[in-house]
Amino acid sequence: MTLLIVSFIAGILTILAPCILPVLPIVLGRSVEGNNKYKPLIISGSLAVSVVIFTLLLKASTALIDIPFSTWSYISGGIIIFFGLITLFPGPWEKLSSLFKFSIKSNQVLGKSAQKKGIVGDILVGASLGPVFSSCSPTYFLIIATVLPQNYFVGTMYIIAYALGLSLMLLLIGYVGQRFASKLTSLADPKGLFKRILGILFLIVGLAIITGYDKKVEAKLLDSGFLDVTKIEQRLLAEPMDDMKDEGVEVNMEKQARMNKEQFYPQYTDIVNPSGFVNTDGITIEELIGKKVVLVDFWTYSCINCQRTMPYITSWYDKYRDEGLEIISIHTPEFAFEKKIENVIDAAERFGIEYPIVLDNDYSTWAAYKNRYWPRKYLIDIDGFVVYDHIGEGAYEQTENKMQELLEERSERIGESKEFTLDLSTNLGEKSQAKSPEIYFGSARNSKLGNGASGRAGEQILSMRDDDDVLNTLYLHGSWNIEPEYAQTVGEGNKVRFRYNADKVFMVAESDEPAKVRVMRDGVDVGTYGGNDILNSQLEIGESKLYHLIDEPDAGEHTLEFIVDDPGVRIYTFTFG
Repeated sequence: MTLLIVSFIAGILTILAPCILPVLPIVLGRSVEGNNKYKPLIISGSLAVSVVIFTLLLKASTALIDIPFSTWSYISGGIIIFFGLITLFPGPWEKLSSLFKFSIKSNQVLGKSAQKKGIVGDILVGASLGPVFSSCSPTYFLIIATVLPQNYFVGTMYIIAYALGLSLMLLLIGYVGQRFASKLTSLADPKGLFKRILGILFLIVGLAIITGYDKKVEAKLLDSGFLDVTKIEQRLLAEPMDDMKDEGVEVNMEKQARMNKEQFYPQYTDIVNPSGFVNTDGITIEELIGKKVVLVDFWTYSCINCQRTMPYITSWYDKYRDEGLEIISIHTPEFAFEKKIENVIDAAERFGIEYPIVLDNDYSTWAAYKNRYWPRKYLIDIDGFVVYDHIGEGAYEQTENKMQELLEERSERIGESKEFTLDLSTNLGEKSQAKSPEIYFGSARNSKLGNGASGRAGEQILSMRDDDDVLNTLYLHGSWNIEPEYAQTVGEGNKVRFRYNADKVFMVAESDEPAKVRVMRDGVDVGTYGGNDILNSQLEIGESKLYHLIDEPDAGEHTLEFIVDDPGVRIYTFTFG
């Protein structure tokens, strides 16, 4: 099943999500009001368009990336409250219109659209609910977090499919409601009881969205097991989204491939739309063809798998830079803070990287290579053909052997005739013993959240039980603002608990103000099992980076728990070594 079909199904299932049930009466009530047969079409259509436009603006504009998702709840709730007021009190609105001398035409558009047949009010109501509806689906967040950055066109098609499924269900609900309402003559009175009830309903729902009370209702529904459709979506998503691989993939050809490369290997793809450079004023692959062998390395600095490859790559650069090797590091960020060039510069200094780094903040080069993994390495020979491709960690000896082969070919081509020794750069890094998968805190990928609503953005008040200790399951306690990429503490007394199977535990986190965190292992202070960033069982979170929490002598099952008393701490992931 492709992600396109899953996106369409997710749109249909969103109607049944607990976070939608509190606002669904708004759509139904607005559709039956005035008995206009086009109302359901206008409301569902404007809501679908709102979902698409909201998503594209969110991903296209850096100004919107840092706006908390709660801001959109304030806007949506405010619009709904406005229409609730003019529905409940049509008289003052008409007087206000006369006071400001609105024209008859504009008065009909603005005032009576909320009462009878005007379409502007229907459009605004539908559009205001777009962000609210879209925040209820893990498929939606998966698309904006992983597909849109790689391929804007494909991602847009998936979002449209999601919006289409959503709007078709709303259209069906609207017309069924109209069919029923047409038999009740009391609904036709523009100042009758139905209008009063509808106005009050608008006010209640608008206030619930602004205050976050709708999320509390949702959490109670989920805790009761009522219609948890997000788990259905997550099962559907398991097929199209593959897990990270950890073995090499080599283009395995016969020796005659060197004679007819164009028949066996793809040509190189150059850097596309770079966002900046580190360790160089600018570089292209094209300028190196015919002169150098090129290693293209896709990475991002907070990725622990990428970090474990760094000793090998920097060693290769030191060993072969004078023998015709150039390494180009394509830094494609997983999180927003990794887009900042000063953070990348700090990471380069920390890892001892001297070769050129290209910032790929909008995923242009990533998409051009059709890449899906961090880390990933490509070897390009002197003729510009991609002759080797490896995904993930490992296969270092295999990679270096291929590198030496290409450098020998280069030396023959330019008349130097050089042979390389088999002094390979092995055992420079630590091999992971981890059996626990990477754990995401943000709503886009927090399928391992054991309590609360996974796949749901917004503030959640969560509680943990003593027996919440299932392996590879994340538990949160306290008040958390869940954004697509991270979970942020709100107030004091917040806790995190996770039972892992690994020898090393890392966490990607940040805080605008330094925040102290008490770290525990199996119910007691972490002590000597603390990682490099732990001092006296305390962790100080500040800059955006990968923090080393646990360092065990051997891999095993243990429970990590820490207490965060400071608000504003943003946690992105747990990774394991």
